[in-house]
Amino acid sequence: MSSTADRSTAPARSLPADAPSQPTRLPSSPGHGAQVNDTRRLRLFSGTSNQELAREIGTYLGIPDGPRVIKRFADGELYIQIQESIRGCDVFLIQPTCAPVNDHLMELLIMVDACRRASARLVTAVIPYYGYARADRKTAGRESITAKLVANLLVKSGVDRVLAMDLHSSQIQGYFDIPCDHIYGSPVLVDYLGARNLGDVVVVSPDVGGVARARAFAKQMNDAPLAIIDKRRSGHNVAESLTVIGDVSGRTAILIDDMIDTGGTICQGAKLLRARGAARVLACATHAVFSPPAVERLAEPGLFEEVVVTNSIPMPPERRFPQLRVLSVANMLGEAIWRIHQESSVSSMFR
Repeated sequence: MSSTADRSTAPARSLPADAPSQPTRLPSSPGHGAQVNDTRRLRLFSGTSNQELAREIGTYLGIPDGPRVIKRFADGELYIQIQESIRGCDVFLIQPTCAPVNDHLMELLIMVDACRRASARLVTAVIPYYGYARADRKTAGRESITAKLVANLLVKSGVDRVLAMDLHSSQIQGYFDIPCDHIYGSPVLVDYLGARNLGDVVVVSPDVGGVARARAFAKQMNDAPLAIIDKRRSGHNVAESLTVIGDVSGRTAILIDDMIDTGGTICQGAKLLRARGAARVLACATHAVFSPPAVERLAEPGLFEEVVVTNSIPMPPERRFPQLRVLSVANMLGEAIWRIHQESSVSSMFR
């Protein structure tokens, strides 16, 4: 069997007690954030999908990634063992269900089962990117609602709570019969853009369905004006942008979406904005799915000044290109984990 093991035994670091109340201004240097009063009761374990993000979260909280063994049999079956006592502990499992989605989802379910059988007090699934979220309702006959199916699987596996970031649609929270804390990556994006000299800004929704997201983002960007791209789809991952509703001429257009998959929607939107006279075009998204041929599309010269994403999904070197900027959401997730453990408000992070 091939295996991946993490046997870190580094002691938790002592951190200042003045935890920040607003993660929109979380410290840029890890290790100066939340003070965890009882690290013996709070445990972090990561799957294999984004171990770098898990380490950053652990650094923010002053808690190491817990030791576990993840093995794969010759036929692909997974074996997972937690290698320390977690009896009576609050366990947070950090695992975005990004590609390969099925493997990472199954890995999360097995980790949950292992923790339940180890008598953990509470098990929280920390899912920075929630896979299968795009099928969140029936748009035609005989379709599966996979967002609800995944929610059912998580609940049946024994999860007590879910912490998710930028779900494809807010209604997915209602698919869970357990608490679901939904946080947003926009404060990290807004902080980055706010430090840039962007001039006259207009926030653009790449389609009608993203208007609510774009409107909220525009409000955070000092009540910037809003524009909408009227888009129609002829099939999955195939989009045709038609027109722009709103004035973008001579302005810096910021296209905002929850994810960039193949890049077809956002790139066609950028070309349309350029044709309508936008001086500069930037793309912002929380989840950089980047399925082929996204990188080639986004890296096209003269299209985007920058493509700004977060590290909710790992970004290997082959998916990077000159215009790409990757921002960390580890401090925000770490703050949310701390607040859940301390039974304090998570929603107040975004007020």
